[in-house]
Amino acid sequence: MRLLRFSRPAFYAAALALGLSTGCGFGVPSISDQELLARMEASDAPLVLDVRSPKEFAAGHIPGAVNLPYDQVEERIDELGPSRDRQVVVYCERGPRAFRALGTLEDAGFADLRHLEGDMSGWRQKQLPCTGC
Repeated sequence: MRLLRFSRPAFYAAALALGLSTGCGFGVPSISDQELLARMEASDAPLVLDVRSPKEFAAGHIPGAVNLPYDQVEERIDELGPSRDRQVVVYCERGPRAFRALGTLEDAGFADLRHLEGDMSGWRQKQLPCTGC
C-alpha cells in the first residue's frame, strides 16, 4: 500500500476543505437550522452571532442575531463577556469566516460553541425567518 505525502500547506488546505464540506468546524460541533429555529421559538435561544459585514447583516439576518464581523471578534471580545457561559452559535454566509471567529472565541475561553450548518446561505435557501430579507 502506498501512502500519500502532503506538504504542510497542502495538508491544511485538504483539512480545511474536508471540514467545510462536512460542516465541521475543526472540533466545534454544529447545530442544524431546524434545531436553532426550534430553540428560538421555545424562548431557549443561544446567543446567535453573525460574523458577516454590517452591510451583509443589514441585507438580512437571523432574527435576534448580533452582528460582530469576524475580523473584529478578537478586538471586541469583551463585548461578549457575559456570554462566555452561554451557548454561542456562529454563522457567516458560507462558513470560512465563521470558522475563523469560532477559533478566536475558543481561544478566548468560550466553551459552548456551535457552528450553524449551512450558514446564512442555507438559512435563506430554506426560506426560514429572516430580519431584513
